[in-house]
Amino acid sequence: MQEQNTPEAPELELKSAAAEATEAEAAATESGKESTPSLAEMIRQAELKAQEHHDAWLRAKAETENVRRRAQEDVEKAHKFAVERFAGELLAVKDSLEAALASGDSASIESLKSGVELTLRQLASVFEKQHIVEIDPQGQKFDPNVHQAIGMVEGEGEPNTVAVVLQKGYLLNDRVLRPALVQVFKAKAS
Repeated sequence: MQEQNTPEAPELELKSAAAEATEAEAAATESGKESTPSLAEMIRQAELKAQEHHDAWLRAKAETENVRRRAQEDVEKAHKFAVERFAGELLAVKDSLEAALASGDSASIESLKSGVELTLRQLASVFEKQHIVEIDPQGQKFDPNVHQAIGMVEGEGEPNTVAVVLQKGYLLNDRVLRPALVQVFKAKAS
């Protein structure tokens, strides 16, 4: 038997093609949802990432504060105990002075003098270890960076040259700890 092309047969084919297209669109939409998340899902993922970054930022901020606080404590301790080594070395000098005073009446002037000289050498040794250098500007040109002039005197010397050292000065690591107190020669009146 031969099939006849009736008007119903192409219509049936069209319906089945339309049904297949609809099913394909539905499948594509479902598979599209799997590969491309919905807007709500994207927002939820963005919020999770934002929360994750916020937590990391808070941890980094806390760590930075801890480092700053520890550094500040270290600086405070360094200031507090900076002279510890120097003070420890000065204890021997103090002990020598106390021993000289304890010998008192029984000590001769000569032994007392030698004890004081020994103590002065100990102190000079401590100064050397701590990089404290004496400024003795006798006969040098006046330098306002390391000398403090407290008067002028007339005499046979070049003007603005140190004539008298009233008190020695000291440098600590090439920085003035105490300027030398001096008197300088003044210019002769013409």
